[in-house]
This record gives sequence, structure tokens and C-alpha cells, in this order.
Amino acid sequence: MTEQPRAVLGRILNDLGSTLIEVVAGEADPSRAVTGVLIQDPLDEPARLPGAVVLGVGVYGSEPVAALIERAAGLGAAAVVVRSPVPVQGPVSEAAARTGLTVLGLTPGASWAQVAALLRSLLAVDELGTVGGPDDADGAEPLAGDLFALANATAGLLDGPVTVEDRGGRVLAFSSRQDEGDDARIATVLDRQVPAEKLRALEANGAFHALYRNEGPVFVEGISARPRVAIAVRAGGEILGSIWVVVDGPLSEDRTQSLHEAAKVAALHLLRHRTGEDVERRLRADLLATVLEGGTHAPQAAVRLGLAVQPACVLALAVTGEEPAPDRVAAGQRVAEALALHLSAIHPRTAVASLGGVTYAVLPTSSDEQALRVAEAFLCRVGARVPAVIGVGRLAARPAELRRSRADADRALRVLGSGRSPRRTARLSDVYAASLLEELTDLMAAEDDLPDGPVVRLRAYDAAHHTALTDTLEAWLSTFGDVIAASAAVHVHPNTFRYRLKRLAAVAGIDLGDPEARFEAMLQLRLRPPNP
Repeated sequence: MTEQPRAVLGRILNDLGSTLIEVVAGEADPSRAVTGVLIQDPLDEPARLPGAVVLGVGVYGSEPVAALIERAAGLGAAAVVVRSPVPVQGPVSEAAARTGLTVLGLTPGASWAQVAALLRSLLAVDELGTVGGPDDADGAEPLAGDLFALANATAGLLDGPVTVEDRGGRVLAFSSRQDEGDDARIATVLDRQVPAEKLRALEANGAFHALYRNEGPVFVEGISARPRVAIAVRAGGEILGSIWVVVDGPLSEDRTQSLHEAAKVAALHLLRHRTGEDVERRLRADLLATVLEGGTHAPQAAVRLGLAVQPACVLALAVTGEEPAPDRVAAGQRVAEALALHLSAIHPRTAVASLGGVTYAVLPTSSDEQALRVAEAFLCRVGARVPAVIGVGRLAARPAELRRSRADADRALRVLGSGRSPRRTARLSDVYAASLLEELTDLMAAEDDLPDGPVVRLRAYDAAHHTALTDTLEAWLSTFGDVIAASAAVHVHPNTFRYRLKRLAAVAGIDLGDPEARFEAMLQLRLRPPNP
């Protein structure tokens, strides 16, 4: 088997060029390997990722662009992308020549988020390579490259710009020459999504109904400035997506046949791509489980996940609440996908997988405080619609320490899920005492070793006589013996509260003046009583 292909700058320029980006300074080396995407932040030191494409969001003017080029070169970047028009004369061209870095201009109106998503999707599929199978040729090309190449080949055969879309109108690949289309097509490619008003117009026009009913191409006009020809991409009885071509009129017989053939090839790519995503997801979950469990294979798994070169923290996320198990599982899957997307925007080498009902993430970072802020920001974005909590592990300086970071995250997560803390995110150090109480409760339950003490006697007395002496004791201890504050907390008169104190002392056999007795009572009150 040959070595799996890697993304190169030339292929990115071919796939995204003419519509989204163009070379504005420096010499573009088509064979230069591209390994990831970094978004520049002047207030944060980015991770060193040799071969990355650096997105200069908000960088304008010759001096700031030149400074970005120098900074990116120091990180070993392959190229820099800044918003066009770019002032290429003077400092920019000099910095590009000095560093050998390629400077790309992003067309006005294009979304930085969509460009980042496009680049990352291309790189992700390249890293996956071909989806292995005994019948696959060793020299097969990467899936994303095949789909973009198919779009370009189809555009050449039909003499019009092409997009390959899923059933929701999301653009999966597109050809060059999109500038020859109309405004609606250009907006579709820039946003990687058919505009909502166009989708509604196509639905009202019956275009989708005709597209999904017919095996052959459908001619669509009156929706945009220029007509379209579309064909559904099918695999058996399942519709995977569609191919759309901007044309001047209905296709000839030869071009109709070419579009038929293109749809068959596209179906193979879409099926293999979907299979590849499932395979990659399972593979990354297995690798992450190996890293978190430790052992002899953990270092190699960390290298394969790209987690071996810098410190990291483990995050553990779970969905709480009273929802039925199927609803909770579905909510967990949605929030896990959202967490993976959120973390990928922060660092390109995060790893996320769901293991045993908990979603674990390894986040490269410089401190557990920073990891905690990331977790808080994510749950703030999620809001209250998903009752999720996140435990944060200690900083692991090397992969072998990630196992202990996971243990910390699990212990913090358990406290957050038990209701002992009102927080939604925490490190173990933030909830350490509550974690010890959880473990002590487990120990007592495992050994069936519930002590017979004052609190146990009070609870039994309350259950038999329908009194509230246990609440009285807890209020008194919680207010450091302040009868006025304690009586207000349980909504009784201070004299009544004093009488109850005397009564509970007699029933429980506790000396409230003894500090050791008070400590033991406070500890037992905070231990969860065993299930009946």
C-alpha cells in the first residue's frame, strides 16, 4: 500500500481559487504540504503548527499584514490569508520575499468561518485518506479531492460552473469558473449553502419534487438570473444529494449522458465519504480511549491524535436531568458534536469522543484555568436548553499524565452531576471536599458500614414521628449556632427553635457543646443517606 496523500497548497488553490482566494504576494509552491488552519489572535500566542494556513481575520494595511507574515513564518506556516484588496507593494511584498511565505487574498464578501470550514474539511478528509477496503486501489485519491475534481471535470464537459450539494442545500464541492454564474450562485458558494429564499422558491416551483422523482436531469429556470440543470445523486433508493450546473439552456443528449455518469461517480464518493466519517469517528474514539486509560500503547495513540507535543487537560462532559434515557442520549450526542466543533475552533489538535455515556475531550492548553474558561464559555453558549456539566482535569505535561487528568475530570464531573454543587463547570480542586464525601458514601455503601450515630437516630425519629429535628440540627450547624438566623431559616420562632434543640440533643444523644460531636454530625449530614 502506498503512503496516504497529504494536502498540498496547489490542490487548495485549485479547489478554492478563482472564487474564494488568489495569490497576491510571494511564490506559491504547489507541492508545499498543508497541515492545518490557524486563526491569528494578537492577544494570544498561537500553537506552533508547521505547514498551517494562517487566517488573518481583521488584519488590514501594509504594516499589520507584513507583521502577520513575519509572525506566521516564525510558526512555520505554509501560507497567510488576508482580506482583499491587499496592499502588496512595499512592506508586504518585502516580507513575503524575505520569508518565502505565500500571501493569499480572500475575496470581499466571503465568510471567514466558511473559508475555515472549507479548509478544515479538505484537510480532514486528506488525513483520513482512502477508506480502506480489500477492493480499493492502493493509489486511490483522497475523497474530497475526488469530489472537487469531479465538479471541475463536470464543469468542463457541460461548459458551466458546477456545485455538488447534499439534500439540505449545503455545498459539498464546487468547480472553478463560479464567477461565470449569477449572483445567487456566487452567494451559494461563498456561504457553502443555498440561500433560504432560493430553497423556498425551488420548493414552491416544484423543482425538488421533479428532481427527486426523475432519474434524469431537470431543467430549472425562473428562479435565478441564469437557468440550472440538476440531477439527483442516488445510491439504490436513497437520495444522497444533487449536482447543479449553471447553463444557458437544456442539455444536449451527449451532455445529458455526461451528467448521468457524473451523478453515478458522485454517489460512490458520497457513500465512501460518509463511511469514512464513521470509520474516522470510531478510530479517534478508540485512540482517545487508549490515551485516557494509559498503558504501553498510550504514547503511540497520543502521537496519532497529535497530542504528544504540548501540555493538555481532559474535559469530561455529561448531560444531567430527569429526561428518559433515549432523550438524554440524543441530547448527549448533540452537545458532544457541538463541543467538538467549539474546541476545534480553539485548537486544531483537540480530540473528542464519547465513552460510556461521557464525552471526553483532550484540549491542548497552557493551564487548567484556561481549560476551565473554555468549558465555561462553551456551556454559556449552549445555555440552559441542555442541562450539561463539565469536569476539568489537571494539566498533563505529557501524554502519560492524561490518565490522571481524566480521573480528576471524572471526580469533578460526578460532584457536578450529583447536585452537591450549583456550578456547571469545575476542576477537582474546586469541589475537592464534595468529591471526598461522594467517595466516602461509596465506601460506606460498598462495605455496608453505615455508622449508628446521632444523625442516624434523628432521621429515624423524624421518620417515625413526622418531626423535623434533623432539619433543625442542620440549620443550627450551618449558621454556627446562631439561633436567630437558624430559626429564620426553618421559619419557626426562636423560642420554638431553642426547644427543638434541647429535644434533638436528648433524642440523638449528642452534646452540642462538643466540637468533635458537632464535626461528626456535620459530616454525616452531608453524606447521602443510602437508598431504602
